[in-house]
Amino acid sequence: MPKLLHIACSPRADSESAAGARVFLDQFRTSRPDWEIDAMNLWRDPLPEFEGYVLEAKYARINGKPFTNSQRDAFAVAERLALRLSLADRVLISTPMWNFSIPYRLKQWFDVIIQPGLTFRFDPAIGYLPLLKDRPTVVILASGSDFVTGMNRGRIDMATPYLREVLRFIGISDVSFVPIGPTTGPTEPIRVARDSAHRRLLEMAGRF
Repeated sequence: MPKLLHIACSPRADSESAAGARVFLDQFRTSRPDWEIDAMNLWRDPLPEFEGYVLEAKYARINGKPFTNSQRDAFAVAERLALRLSLADRVLISTPMWNFSIPYRLKQWFDVIIQPGLTFRFDPAIGYLPLLKDRPTVVILASGSDFVTGMNRGRIDMATPYLREVLRFIGISDVSFVPIGPTTGPTEPIRVARDSAHRRLLEMAGRF
């Protein structure tokens, strides 16, 4: 059965990114009833801290050293998380923008799964090479400011370029971004931005 992995990155069930994800997934279920949806909530699913044995395991691999039993057990957690992504035929990431970038739980997830020999490798003659196959990916990015029309009041969107590059680094380049913003301020611009994003999400989900 083909699988869509949904990575939910907002701690608020009623957030704009969560609402956009519901619009997308409802349409996707209608269009692809035979697909499995693997829902990963980064605020509820356990993520290992990137320290201790997990960190030691990373540097053991970099230096070509064998794992200790503790390092092997810790690295197995990272392997399971990376496998969950690797097995997905499609990926949906719904996230808010926090302080111009991404929530720390999403950054933690990337830090855990981006491991040598797991999602990338290094060739001295070529450099860094991704280990995951490419797959269509949609990123819903909700922000307090409007980065679509330029009414962002001098703020900088560092989330979009970061997500595009970190996904490319592990092999995922077929990425479409759906911004939702502004999500704060006067009611009418919020409504217009939400409606526009939801229309786009409905259209994308029907052919995703």
